[in-house]
Amino acid sequence: MALLRAALTGGIATGKSYVRVRLASHGIPTLDSDVLAREAVAPESPGLAAVVARFGAGILAADGSLDRRALGAIVFADARARADLEAIVHPRVRDATTAWLERLTTAGESVAVVDIPLLYETGRDRDFDRVIVTSCPRSQQVARVVERDGLSPADAEARIEAQLATEDKVRRADYVIDTGGTFGDTNRQTDRVVERLLTEAARR
Repeated sequence: MALLRAALTGGIATGKSYVRVRLASHGIPTLDSDVLAREAVAPESPGLAAVVARFGAGILAADGSLDRRALGAIVFADARARADLEAIVHPRVRDATTAWLERLTTAGESVAVVDIPLLYETGRDRDFDRVIVTSCPRSQQVARVVERDGLSPADAEARIEAQLATEDKVRRADYVIDTGGTFGDTNRQTDRVVERLLTEAARR
């Protein structure tokens, strides 16, 4: 049985992490690309050295780790700077993801899901068999970012605008999970997606 590779994506604060955990609760292997991105710029890593070379030592915290807030203030205000950061981090994340999927294929798994926030923006949707998109109203997105990250509404809007519009992601998705309602609503939608993925995998 060939591994069915599914990507999970959606705008910032649309519930990707919650849905990923729900998928994992069904026994489906999942991978969080944000974790890989953090590992790519861990202290003393080649990735962090490359980031410092591009952006300067001002993006480092006192302990030598990456000051994400300082770096975020730069890249979310400058599209070129953001592209330069992505050129450093994304290849490392892609390589780690590929290795993970290859291990699951060897292990005989039927379905795997990778949470990739910038899936469409980086053209990585072509690497997957199916795409799941999480979506919620824009007002909820802004409110969640403000509450979660302690940003102003204007800064939250800027981070949302830096990504492909949710409407475009929804149009291109194989499965859409609306996270604008209750947790129960989201769980039921996610569980239906699990059933369909497992059914598809069994037919491969």
